[in-house]
Amino acid sequence: MKFKFDWFLKGMLIAVGLAFLWPAPGAKGGFLQPELLNKVGIALVFFLNGLALSLNALKDGALRWRVHLLIQSCTFLVFPILGWGILKASGGWMSPDLQTGFFYLCALPSTVSSSVALTIAARGNVAVAVFNATLSSLIGVILTPLWMAWILGQSGGGFAVGPVIIDLLIWVVLPLVAGQLARPALGAWAGRNKAKIQIVDRMTILMLVYTSFADTVQEGVWSNYGPLVLVETVVGSALLFFFVLALTRVLAQALKLPAEDGIAAVFCGSKKTLASGVPMAHLIFGANPALGLILLPIMIYHPLQLAVGGVLAQHWAAQGAGEAEKKAA
Repeated sequence: MKFKFDWFLKGMLIAVGLAFLWPAPGAKGGFLQPELLNKVGIALVFFLNGLALSLNALKDGALRWRVHLLIQSCTFLVFPILGWGILKASGGWMSPDLQTGFFYLCALPSTVSSSVALTIAARGNVAVAVFNATLSSLIGVILTPLWMAWILGQSGGGFAVGPVIIDLLIWVVLPLVAGQLARPALGAWAGRNKAKIQIVDRMTILMLVYTSFADTVQEGVWSNYGPLVLVETVVGSALLFFFVLALTRVLAQALKLPAEDGIAAVFCGSKKTLASGVPMAHLIFGANPALGLILLPIMIYHPLQLAVGGVLAQHWAAQGAGEAEKKAA
């Protein structure tokens, strides 16, 4: 599975570039009415997620508790601890908004589609990947805002968790449930039109990326920072990713997990979701003019995890095929 610089990644660059060139329509008070448009877009993204989410698939991998514990611990415990460490280590030279962005990256759930796709490509345990990617998405609706409430409270920032939880219930949980309830009627149609639904989903996320950066540009946030911010984000994201990737692999071997389970653990435990991260950020940080800067770490982390994951999937698939040939011989 080779990494492809696909239309979505190109679209992210275009959305950010457009925000810098023409921020007014997507900023607060712009003619796109982002205050309303963003909420509708968030609801659409999670309705489509609910429509695509097969809870029956959870049954296939439910009993392998050691690998589940490893993956969910990496996603919601190891990552946030590392994010807290980044905050402590970078206090004097990294901007507070970028620090918040790194911790937000660490508090996010795992991906669904890419974790499963990479596990399939690497000949890993697909049932384990589906179970944990789905479970992570559901847990993240609760744990991600709670982690952010804790860390912002620690740093002295005001964070009213009550309104955020209400917003999450209205714009995330209810659409997700509505999508699940619609599966008996629309599930077969969604299966036939998966590619078209994904385009709508990704285009909505690109719109949210545009409005996030448009507001940041309009408020003049970027004028306070130079190219160093991008360098810090790229280096920090790479170090974080490779550390968790190696740690997950070592822990999977220490637990003596089967090779197929270990592959699923590495892909699910090291991934972070951009698809859910951007909409949730609008609900958690909606009033923050530096939202674009806060989202920068996950936007750098996303293509990095796909590129490295694609190379690893090819390597492990070839390794598995070689071992299978040896056994057959």
